[in-house]
Amino acid sequence: MTSTASTTEARAHARSQAAGAQIAGPALPADIDAANISFAQRIPPGGYANIVLDRGTRIRLSDPAGAACAHIMLLRAESPWERLNVADTVKVPWQAYLGTGHPLLSDQGRILATLVADSSQRHDALCGAGPAARRALLLAAAKHGLGPRDIGPTVSLFRGVRVGPDGELMPTGGAGAGCAVELITHLPVTLLIADAEHPLDPTPVTELDVVAWHAPGDLARIPGGEPEYQRAVENTEQAWHAAHAPA
Repeated sequence: MTSTASTTEARAHARSQAAGAQIAGPALPADIDAANISFAQRIPPGGYANIVLDRGTRIRLSDPAGAACAHIMLLRAESPWERLNVADTVKVPWQAYLGTGHPLLSDQGRILATLVADSSQRHDALCGAGPAARRALLLAAAKHGLGPRDIGPTVSLFRGVRVGPDGELMPTGGAGAGCAVELITHLPVTLLIADAEHPLDPTPVTELDVVAWHAPGDLARIPGGEPEYQRAVENTEQAWHAAHAPA
């Protein structure tokens, strides 16, 4: 048995443990230059991630084993009082079900991110986070000096919900292993993610992969969208250029 009686021995023991540890990472996209990747992490079941991302960052969330549930909260990085507003996210585009082209709107009518790819189509913007997800999000928020009042309703990716004819919310589960969702940020944001059970779906979660890379040119390639989307884009661009105008 390795001795830890002295600080020197304790250090040697700790280093030997670290050297033998196997930490799984996400599969990196083959079509992306590794030099552009700014973040890559595999989130274990019940775990979380907290990332500050620049404008024009593309984020790929993927479900390698088929039972992830990604609860996400977005806050504007330089002014975190502006944050994801789920009510406006479903109201402004006239669509409660998230999919490709759907904006994630702030409470100021600006787009924090847009869904630009989606092979899952099993998401939820109606139920919010359950207790386990909220605990994980609070831990993630604390890393940025944020507290409970900063964590409002969230959206959940990879676990679907549909509204029945009588108004009942019905879980539809996940879409299977290998599905992915991609977002692109319109403003600098703090992204908080928890991989935890859905409030209506107790199926144990599996790991979630998150990879982010710089792709500012992709902002200009987003299709025009409906008039409501265009107004939100205009609000966002106006705020961005006002805050970053040349001195």
